[in-house]
Amino acid sequence: MVIHGGNRREFLEKYGREPLDFSVNVNPLGMSPKAREAALEALDRGGEYPDREYAALRLAVGEHFGIPARYVIPGNGASDLIFRAAALLSGKRVLLTAPAFSEYEAALCAFGCRILYHRLLPENDFSLTEDVLEQITPALDGFFLCNPNNPTGTMVQPKLLNRIVKRCEECGTLLWVDECFNGFLDDPAAHSLVGRLSDCRNLIILQAPTKLYALAGLRLGYAFCGEESLWEKLWTYGQSWPVSAVAQAAGIAALKDEDYVERSLSLVRQQRAYLRAGLKSLSFRTVKGEANYLFFYTDIPDFADRLGERGILIRCCDSYRGLEKGYYRIAVRLPRENERLLGEMMEISGMRRFV
Repeated sequence: MVIHGGNRREFLEKYGREPLDFSVNVNPLGMSPKAREAALEALDRGGEYPDREYAALRLAVGEHFGIPARYVIPGNGASDLIFRAAALLSGKRVLLTAPAFSEYEAALCAFGCRILYHRLLPENDFSLTEDVLEQITPALDGFFLCNPNNPTGTMVQPKLLNRIVKRCEECGTLLWVDECFNGFLDDPAAHSLVGRLSDCRNLIILQAPTKLYALAGLRLGYAFCGEESLWEKLWTYGQSWPVSAVAQAAGIAALKDEDYVERSLSLVRQQRAYLRAGLKSLSFRTVKGEANYLFFYTDIPDFADRLGERGILIRCCDSYRGLEKGYYRIAVRLPRENERLLGEMMEISGMRRFV
């Protein structure tokens, strides 16, 4: 069973109260207002089937990312599309980094894939290095890559990313790149492969409005692929009507909510720096990620449990392959919530205050 963050029910049963939840890394401002309004209006059409081809949604997504609408394959959240990609590689050899989002391994195992691992090392700040190129050979059928990575927040440097693309092309290896957190970066375009879709026959990119637009509960994601034979299979491996009319309407509206995105990114950048400084003052080893979450290590025993007793839920990362106890991930939340988190951390650490 895949263990994700956000287990509020388990927290409630254990501690007897609702948590202040730092384990789920979605936009701290909550759902995009335009998306909420569109979703409510779409409820009036709840008795109708959605457009089977999702023409309006694909057109809006294509225009937003600067790609042809035919490249866009909608899905019932990112997880749906991850499982469809795994179906493409059924029974084959696939490379994963460790740590990485656990849904990849779950999907690949479900389709009987042989999984190989490339370990991300703490001495490299869990960043991908050129060593990974040695594992991309003609015998490798697929490579699942998360950029920025979850849970570390680290990015693949553009020069290396382009070398990976080239190497996968040479070896006939399907390259799946998860860019779901790309929108939180300071320079998203510099770290995206969307511009390579038209000339890379073996590239699939995953995107979703789940995190940036806080649409986790509506379940919407999209894969991008420029190779007709691949996107036809991605369509075929999905269920009929995977995206509800409500999710479709919310997704289209969210992409137009530019003011909301601007406010969100400004808040995340400011509060991410504040949290990073706080973790540094506590002498926690913190990886310099640029997404809307921070990854750190502390040797304080039962750290998450001690925060839980104080009403705060963080993500324990020892369930990720390649990580041991003591690694945690926290989302960037609102200022008063981040202040409370650091205050409780300092109390547990024996410090009195954070300046």
